[in-house]
Amino acid sequence: MADDAVRDIFVIGGGINGCGIARDAAGRGYSVVLAEMKDFASGTSSASTKLIHGGLRYLEHYEFRLVREALMEREILWAMAPHVIWPMRFVLPFHKGGIRPAWLIRLGLFLYDHIGGRKLLPATRTLDMRSDPSGKPLKKLFHKAFEYSDGWVDDARLVVLNARDAADRGADIRVGTRVVSARRENAHWDVETENVASGERDVTRVRMLVNATGPWVDKVLAGALGQNDVHNVRLVQGSHIVVRRKFTDPRAYFFQNPDGRIIFAIPYQDDFTLIGTTDRDYEGDPRDARISDEEIDYLCRSASEYFVEPVTRDDIVWTYSGVRPLFDDGASKAQEATRDYVLKTDGNNHQAPLLNVFGGKLTTYRRLAEAALEKIGDAIGEKGRQWTAGSRLPGGDFGVGAFETEVARLAQRYPFLAPAHARRLVRLYGTRASRLLGEARTVEDMGRHFGSDLYEVEVRWLMTEEWAHHAEDVLWRRTKRGLHLTAAEADALENYMTTALQPPN
Repeated sequence: MADDAVRDIFVIGGGINGCGIARDAAGRGYSVVLAEMKDFASGTSSASTKLIHGGLRYLEHYEFRLVREALMEREILWAMAPHVIWPMRFVLPFHKGGIRPAWLIRLGLFLYDHIGGRKLLPATRTLDMRSDPSGKPLKKLFHKAFEYSDGWVDDARLVVLNARDAADRGADIRVGTRVVSARRENAHWDVETENVASGERDVTRVRMLVNATGPWVDKVLAGALGQNDVHNVRLVQGSHIVVRRKFTDPRAYFFQNPDGRIIFAIPYQDDFTLIGTTDRDYEGDPRDARISDEEIDYLCRSASEYFVEPVTRDDIVWTYSGVRPLFDDGASKAQEATRDYVLKTDGNNHQAPLLNVFGGKLTTYRRLAEAALEKIGDAIGEKGRQWTAGSRLPGGDFGVGAFETEVARLAQRYPFLAPAHARRLVRLYGTRASRLLGEARTVEDMGRHFGSDLYEVEVRWLMTEEWAHHAEDVLWRRTKRGLHLTAAEADALENYMTTALQPPN
């Protein structure tokens, strides 16, 4: 089936970059279509270390522009989405004879505090680990540490909230839609898509194509677009382990390893500790990325060098692994490859333009989108101005210091909610949590109970408002209830969603 209307932009890819570009473009008045073959954030964007950060270690590789841009974005993004982004303090312990001298760390943190326009985040301070509570879980050889600021983000929710806002601004969002081919027809693209579930095909005519498929960017160029000899990205695998909580302090740790690499140990979902990441080159289909035994051993061994209580395989409750699509700059080591983004346009005055997005990181996605819109404007004409810096993502319309007030407001309106449940709903949905709960007055009004604090009313919301089609979408991306539900409960949820999504006879 063909659509006779000519749209402005067709975005391939439902990760953070694709959704960010779609949102920015829709807000400027462009007509936008976005196609995601599987689910939002089903690739790299949900496999991050979940930080909004400048990238302290990137200073060692002289990535000053990237670090400065990322540091400037921390407070902008926090204000945009204070429900899914919040400040976190990081403790960087060190000892004499360590891999980096104290003066070098101090210099890096001085730059970190002063080149990014920090206003609300507290500055770096020095800790005596013999008296500070953060020293308690660590081995006694660490007498001193630096404590600095960065931010935490629920990465998959950041993606879906950008998609939701893009749709609210008029974008045509198509989840479970595969791009079969894209053909240049003079000044337009004819993009053929297939609904993965039904097999139905459609052709959409657009003025410009945006390839924001992350680790698949070269495969899309070679497959759907028919280009040969494509090699633009270096695939680097990053893996994480989630273990039973190793410490109660709300701060995270930044650990330096003897091999020059670093890992984080971060409070996660109240009851757990997130440890990662690894860095190693990857070959193969990014969807097949799984943590290796070597990576598990590396993370356990590295964390155990710091914690009094060793981290073992028996502690692990979940692992996840993703592939970062770093622009191939010829760096000799995976951890040295640039994390900066590169945007390249293709096409001349007589051809429909193509924009390819290479690299990037969560923290700079908004700036990447602005840079992409500049190139889009040059190619097909400008519409609107930059607008996202002062905007709010859905549910984020409250002050950066007002999270507890929002939790209290929700708990007062719905007194049957357990305190932890009310807090979780505000963390995920912000001010829209009350819209999700609607007229519920009792626990029973929330419908079927699927396990933990997951009820039918929330699942229905995720299906109707956030494009969730499967239990995996709900349990491991839009919420992290998968850490708490049994396999039988997850299967029951999948059966419920499958039935609910089937059209009536």
